[in-house]
Amino acid sequence: MALIVQKYGGSSVGSVDKIKKIADKIKGYRDAGDQVVVVVSAMGGETDRLTELAGELSGKPVAREMDVLLSTGEQVTIALLSMALQHIGCQARSFTGWQVPIVSDDFHSRARIEEIEGNNLRAALDGGQVAVVAGFQGITSDGSISTLGRGGSDTTAVALAAALKADECQIYTDVDGVYTTDPRVVPNARRLEKITFEEMLEMASLGSKVLQIRAVEFAGKYGVPLRVLSTFEEGPGTLITLEEYVEEPIISGIAFTKDESQLTVLGVPDRPGIAYAVLGPIGEANIEVDMILQNVSGDSSSDYTLTDFTFTVHKRDYEAAKEMLEKVAPEIGARDVSGVPDVCKVSLVGVGMRSHANVAARMFKVLADENVNIRMISTTEIKISIVVENKYLELAVRALHDEFDLDEEPKKVESELTPTEEQ
Repeated sequence: MALIVQKYGGSSVGSVDKIKKIADKIKGYRDAGDQVVVVVSAMGGETDRLTELAGELSGKPVAREMDVLLSTGEQVTIALLSMALQHIGCQARSFTGWQVPIVSDDFHSRARIEEIEGNNLRAALDGGQVAVVAGFQGITSDGSISTLGRGGSDTTAVALAAALKADECQIYTDVDGVYTTDPRVVPNARRLEKITFEEMLEMASLGSKVLQIRAVEFAGKYGVPLRVLSTFEEGPGTLITLEEYVEEPIISGIAFTKDESQLTVLGVPDRPGIAYAVLGPIGEANIEVDMILQNVSGDSSSDYTLTDFTFTVHKRDYEAAKEMLEKVAPEIGARDVSGVPDVCKVSLVGVGMRSHANVAARMFKVLADENVNIRMISTTEIKISIVVENKYLELAVRALHDEFDLDEEPKKVESELTPTEEQ
């Protein structure tokens, strides 16, 4: 017998027929002897519908009341799924966030989980019931309903798995696992059997939309084995785990983001505080900065050596950020501001980079052979990211996928050490 936490998103519970199919799947686990906790999102499109209703009443609804409103979407789903399970002879009981309870802080619409009291769920499981829990929501210490923000149902599932010490947390989506890259760009992209939390966190932050970053962080922190599976197809999915192999593949995957823009402040005096002078107003405007590059310019005609300061922002923030920089430039003595509104970021991710020194050289060579110009480079221990023009995105991803043989199953030797010993 295993204790399993399963999460089904909005596309998986988008209709009564889909809910019935999920109920059959859950009953199969229960009939096999497993204890099952199910976390569900609102039915597809329901959250948008509720948001539109609020917008008809107020241009800026109070966050607390929006949480009360949006939490009803998941409440509908847990009731319907519990009914579907009961109808096919599987005992089930629904739980809202406050009935678990999932205690959060009071930052409405983006609350963070502080504590989960699992006694109510354990009692249901011990009584032979499937516990069906509303994702995305909790309750504050003063009794107000809260919501957890984007990816909240994933986070709920992982947090419950950690609190209950579940054997596995299964995230059901419309894809059958994590791939080496987007199959829509590289048709021969390969589903990964296993990936580390570290790699998955990088890929999630770099544009892979299979899992939300918060859920991966939570799972890694508490050592919860995560498995990504398809709601609609049978298969083993992808396991995200602490375990590593002795012989890791050099590269596990290629992530990319399309909606990026690049901005450069030219001829900036290279003096203490200049980075804050450039980026301070950007941060105060709540514009998120991604990659940053500062290099020394050949022009040193002023009292200070001059530098060019380059960074990337989301494309939607490009015009606002450029306008701010054009106002700041004269104040800090910069020569000019330039920008490229349409760039993309392509990243190689893999823990195997730690023991292979020539990954960057191979990456740059294959891109040079394809005549792809690299505008920016950023590296970490397990990641190399580059910025290129949007028109080169698919060419770059396909060339790199071929160069590192990501369509082939790597030869692996299982480690005999435990994750703790390896670390």
